[in-house]
Amino acid sequence: MSNRAVFLDRDGVINRAPVRDNRPLAPANLGEIEILSGVPEALRDLKAAGFHLIVVSNQPDVARGTLERTTVEGINARLLADLPLDDIRVCYHDNGDGCECRKPKPGLITAAAADRNIVLSSSFLVGDRWRDIDAGRRAGCKTFYIDYGYSERQPEGWDYRVKSLAEAAEIILSLPIVQARETIARNEQDV
Repeated sequence: MSNRAVFLDRDGVINRAPVRDNRPLAPANLGEIEILSGVPEALRDLKAAGFHLIVVSNQPDVARGTLERTTVEGINARLLADLPLDDIRVCYHDNGDGCECRKPKPGLITAAAADRNIVLSSSFLVGDRWRDIDAGRRAGCKTFYIDYGYSERQPEGWDYRVKSLAEAAEIILSLPIVQARETIARNEQDV
């Protein structure tokens, strides 16, 4: 089994994030879920290349009392049913809770890596907010920042700035180390 992953933020990377005052929000219900263009194909291609596909998502509206946990779980179940995702990890805490799983801390990523024997230095994170990028960097992943120009704090650094998950997947799949691993895997199958 593969020991590398692409970690993905949910809202703004997999599905459209409703935006109010140029700030992204979580969908409030299943009816607001709209898979972004190119996402199913990008996930399919990454999966075919042997990557674990794991969503890591902050959902603080549950702790704030403005969104029901069952709504988040229903959205996640729908995404797992419709897309080739391996897992969805969620932090339901708010900023002041001090948990290790709330991005920008890397807890969601490192826990998933431990559970699946993932090598983080061979893995990637794709996100659209500074918390995503910081968490990916702290975990030791290469990071892809989808820059929507939100009116909020910007990440201080990333490895790649892209416009979509599809563009990130194209770059990941073109990297020499990924291509070399695919060649080795094909050769092992031929033996």
